Amino acid sequence: MNLPNKITTFRAILVPFFVFFMVFDKIPGNKWYALALFIIASFSDLVDGKLARKYNLVTDFGKFMDPLADKLLVCSAMIALCGLGRLYSVVVIIMIGREFIISGFRLIAADNGRVIAASMWGKVKTVMQMIMVCFLIADLGSEFTGTVHDAIGILEAVLVVVSTLLAIVSLLDYISKNKDVISTSK
Repeated sequence: MNLPNKITTFRAILVPFFVFFMVFDKIPGNKWYALALFIIASFSDLVDGKLARKYNLVTDFGKFMDPLADKLLVCSAMIALCGLGRLYSVVVIIMIGREFIISGFRLIAADNGRVIAASMWGKVKTVMQMIMVCFLIADLGSEFTGTVHDAIGILEAVLVVVSTLLAIVSLLDYISKNKDVISTSK
């Protein structure tokens, strides 16, 4: 297993630890530990991709596991944030529904000997979701009052709306570019 694939695997392994700190609020500073783990895991996504491309270490495992590790991280964060009342369930359903549809496409493609890498829209969506999740975990609005509180609330709302729209746009882009996967399946 090459270094980028080890980093991807590391990201997937961080997910349960991240979730632990998200949901166990009896631990002092739990949200900051969760945020730190989420940032480390998110940063590892950038690092493994850059290393894989720079040193020509792109593998089928990486093409499959990298987006899967991202999905595990971001979806678990959104589910936890929904449970904490920081994110509406309809937003989580749209975003996770998108992930299921694209995973289905990838499974059909894999069954036909094809590997479908993440698109640029998908990558932008993932980055935006990661930024959104960081703001929602930090919950900075709860630490301020007045104008600062309102401004942070507006920023969080904008991040949620943009992330949701990007999820929809990237899904439509993905389907349009890969519709032949369904028609050529075994």
